[in-house]
Amino acid sequence: MTLPEIEAEFAALGEPKYRAKQVFEWLGRGVRDFEGMSNLPKALREKLRENYRLYAPKVLSKQVSQIDGTIKYLWELYDGNAVETVVMSYQHGNTVCVSCQVGCRQGCAFCASTIGGLVRSLNASEILDEVLFSQLDSGKKISNIVLMGIGEPLDNFDQVMRFLELVNDPMGMNIGMRHISLSTCGIIERFDDLADRDLQLTLSVSLHAPDDETRSRLMPANRGRGVDKLMEACKRYYERTGRRISFEYAMIDGVNDTEYHARLLAKRAKSVGAHVNLIPLNHVEEREFRPSTAGHMKAFIKILEDENVNVTVRRRLGGDVDASCGQLRRKMQKNL
Repeated sequence: MTLPEIEAEFAALGEPKYRAKQVFEWLGRGVRDFEGMSNLPKALREKLRENYRLYAPKVLSKQVSQIDGTIKYLWELYDGNAVETVVMSYQHGNTVCVSCQVGCRQGCAFCASTIGGLVRSLNASEILDEVLFSQLDSGKKISNIVLMGIGEPLDNFDQVMRFLELVNDPMGMNIGMRHISLSTCGIIERFDDLADRDLQLTLSVSLHAPDDETRSRLMPANRGRGVDKLMEACKRYYERTGRRISFEYAMIDGVNDTEYHARLLAKRAKSVGAHVNLIPLNHVEEREFRPSTAGHMKAFIKILEDENVNVTVRRRLGGDVDASCGQLRRKMQKNL
C-alpha cells in the first residue's frame, strides 16, 4: 500500500494518522513481522496481525560470483513459488535486476525463464521485496533497478506501475525513475499507457532481430504485431516522452548476427533514435542457440558504428553463478 492508502486504512480502524507513517517507514526498512514495529502500541500490533498479512521472502539459494562479486538470489514467495534477483556492481553504483512474474508466457526461443510457461504475476510488494531484501542481505546500497528478470513487465502492467510508485517514494527506498529501466519484448498495446504516465524511466525493447522472419522465429510475441508496428510504437513513445529507447539485442551465432541483420538493425535504430545494447548470449542448457563468435561480434559492431549508431556491449557479469534469468529457478524445478 501507498502511504495515503495506509492512512485510509488506519482511519477506518480508528487509529491516528501518524501511526500510518510509522508503519510505512517500518515497511521501508524491511521489517519481517508486526512485532518488529517497536514504536507501535502492543494493541495496535495485535490488530494489524489480525487484519493484515506481512510476509518477507526467504532465500532459497544465494550464489556469489568469484569473478566479479555478482550475487544471484532465488527467493521463495509466500505460496512456495520462487523468483530470481541479481545484484550487480558497477562503477556508478549497484544495480538490481528484478523479476515481475513467476515464469513467463512470451515463449522466447533462447530464454530459460519461459520454459514451463507463466505460473502467475507478482504483486507490487513482491517486486519491491526483491529490491529491499537484496539490499539488506547483500549489504550493498541499491541505486539502480532493471526490470529484466523473469517475466514480461508490460504483461503485469498495473502491479509494475504500483511497484514503481512505491520504490520511488521519498519515504521508502527513494530510487529515482531515471535510475530505472523497464525491459519489454514488445507488448506495443501498452506503450501508450506507459507514455501517458510520463515516467522518466528508460524503456528497453528486447528486439533481438530487425526483421519479421528472424524475430518471429525467436520471439512469438512478434507474431501478429511485427517489427514495423513495433518501430511505430517506439517512435510514438519517444516523441511523446522525449526519452530515448534502448534496443536490447542478444547476439546469437548464425541466427541474427549477419551483415544483413546489422545493416537493417542500424536502419531501425536510426529511424527511432534508439541506442543499441548488444548482449553476448548466455547459453541455456535446454536451448540450441550459441553466442556469436568474437569475429562476428566485431564485424557487427563495426557496421553499426559506421552507420553512426550509438552501440555498446553489455558486460558479462556473474557467468559462474547462473546469472542468465531463469536458470537457477529451472534447476530448482528439476530437483523437485
